[in-house]
Amino acid sequence: MEMEKRISLELRNKTPAEVAELVVDNCRSSDGEVEGLSDDYKELEFLSMVNVGLTSLAKLPSLPKLLKLEISDNMIVGGLDQLSEKCPNLTYLNLSGNKIKELSTVKPLKNLKNLKSLDLYSCEITTLEDYRESVFELLPQVTFLDGYDHEDNEVPDSEADDDDNEGLDSEADDDDEHTAGPTRDGDDDEDEDDEGSEGEEVGLSYLMKDGIQDEEDDDDYVEEEEEEDGVGVQGEKRKRDAEDEGDDSDGDDD
Repeated sequence: MEMEKRISLELRNKTPAEVAELVVDNCRSSDGEVEGLSDDYKELEFLSMVNVGLTSLAKLPSLPKLLKLEISDNMIVGGLDQLSEKCPNLTYLNLSGNKIKELSTVKPLKNLKNLKSLDLYSCEITTLEDYRESVFELLPQVTFLDGYDHEDNEVPDSEADDDDNEGLDSEADDDDEHTAGPTRDGDDDEDEDDEGSEGEEVGLSYLMKDGIQDEEDDDDYVEEEEEEDGVGVQGEKRKRDAEDEGDDSDGDDD
């Protein structure tokens, strides 16, 4: 894909002035120049153009806020003076894998007063005798060259450190949530248990009351049946007695 088209796709419905980071690695520059970028990218802080076939930085627009520039694995042989003019606030520059051979080629980087980290790995310049000492002497503002400082201490991964700190913060937040969460949930559970027990007590008392009432009603019903049965028996007895008396009276008449 051509660089200009790739850049337009990377905008993702934003205007150039809204873009702070732009990565267009592995696309293709048609003439070895920077294409598709303009001075409108005034808020750009990070730009990566790895393996895009660049041979020159002559058409690099003015990017006053650019801090990090990745242009490794291209075919740049010189013209680095453009960087101090177009990107005066660079702190990190990766030129590894380019066609840089002489110390004089990197000398213009001296004008990048904020440059702290420079990467020239896999460039032919690294084969020069006393390469590291010479570059540090030529560019005194540079702290890290090819990932190491003057004393061969590896550059700290600041981004990873930031991510770790964020991870620790998020873990701490999670711990706080876990610590506070069960207490709140426990309170809710206790409230629910209290409500449930109260509901059970009310329900049991209500059912027991109903049961007692039902038993009383049943007793009344039994007693009524017994009374009715008693009345019926007494009626039958009186009827039989009356019949017996009638039979006796008939006998006396005879």
